Amino acid sequence: MMEFLGPVFWLLVALGLLVTFHEFGHFWVARRCGVRVLTFSVGFGRALWSRTARDGVEYRIAAIPLGGYVRMLDERERSVPADQRDQAFNRKPVGQRMAIVAAGPVFNLIFAVAAFWLMFVVGVPETRPLLGPTTGLAAEAGLSEGDMITRINGQRTESWTHALLGLMSPALDRRKVIVEVENRDGQRREVELALDQLGREFSEERTLEFVGMEPWRPELPPLIGDVAAGSPAAEAGLQAGDRLVRIGDDAVSGWREIARLIPEQAFDADGQARSVTLTVERDGQLIEHRIEPEVQQGRPVIGIQAPEADAAARAEMERAFVVLRYGPLEALPQATSETWRLTTATLGILGRMITGSASLSNLSGPITIAQMADSSASLGLTRFLFFLGLISLSLAIINLLPIPMLDGGHLMYYIAEVIKGSPVSEQTQIVGQYIGLIMVFGLMSLAIFNDILRLIT
Repeated sequence: MMEFLGPVFWLLVALGLLVTFHEFGHFWVARRCGVRVLTFSVGFGRALWSRTARDGVEYRIAAIPLGGYVRMLDERERSVPADQRDQAFNRKPVGQRMAIVAAGPVFNLIFAVAAFWLMFVVGVPETRPLLGPTTGLAAEAGLSEGDMITRINGQRTESWTHALLGLMSPALDRRKVIVEVENRDGQRREVELALDQLGREFSEERTLEFVGMEPWRPELPPLIGDVAAGSPAAEAGLQAGDRLVRIGDDAVSGWREIARLIPEQAFDADGQARSVTLTVERDGQLIEHRIEPEVQQGRPVIGIQAPEADAAARAEMERAFVVLRYGPLEALPQATSETWRLTTATLGILGRMITGSASLSNLSGPITIAQMADSSASLGLTRFLFFLGLISLSLAIINLLPIPMLDGGHLMYYIAEVIKGSPVSEQTQIVGQYIGLIMVFGLMSLAIFNDILRLIT
């Protein structure tokens, strides 16, 4: 039950924050422009709670939390008394109407920068792009295990997220990139990564695999360092100090194989969880254990931990893991840089989806967002702040797309009004609304289809 309630709860928390902030942007700028606001609603449909304040605005929380709206006095919707017409939205100059419409996405952008700023002030744990074994194009370029990616095409990379964003667009475009790396001795060099050699089978979801990279992981002996009390491993009889010999029929030489084989063998071809057989050596004897993993956030967990790393592994781990923390002033340029990086990456993927060079499977709907919200919340405050910033930025970008019904569609009408010197006809706007409805419904249907496909695969 908690696997369902947790994602739903955190989805409601995230959407509640972001929708409220978005609509507050419209609300605040409208009031500053002298427009009378009638309703401020978080959610659509039947009101679960409502209250009319002294200023005459009805504040409400509605049943469907996938958005919200600010309803303003407007002669196109209802008759307006003569003494209130100067407060009607449609009577305001086109510049003020554009400012009111643009305010929602702008406030989402501000929220994203604020979330990233707070994330950097608190301190976000990151995994640096330290390479494990390399193959294919990465190996041919001269990249090897222990190299750490420091820049891609001149842009600094401080995490695997940055590295992946830096590689994905050139990979989709089949463009060569210049990668700067630092070896274990601190020496830096540049190599040319021939992403133009990627084949047609390339998939952006598996960018690192096709490029021939994998994150570095400490190579630890296949000893069990600890067994969590009450875990599947404890119930099956595994003990600290046991040496793992086999998982199923596959021999094990270290924790890299353990981390790979358990997820591989814990699910059948239909994606259903199944038992895993572990063979361990204890006191010179081989003992076979059959374990039913617990599935937590889509991952199989059996409750065993690796042994403590030796001095060499600890030194490499210090290179691989870092906490990015800055002072309040230093954090601001870092937050704006992170916002810019994610904005350009998002726009790049959207553009490539339109041209067909990126898969439409990149679209995610409420199910995936709920899972991401739950997962990020479970990882701590900074991860949840990153999630909120990312989703807020996505909302800003999506709402600015020139699709009727969205803020960007209204801005498109107002730009046309500025160019032609008169408002777009009501008939044209009605037709646009229908087109926009079909487009939004199509995008939502595709996103939900992708969500369901991810669940069943």
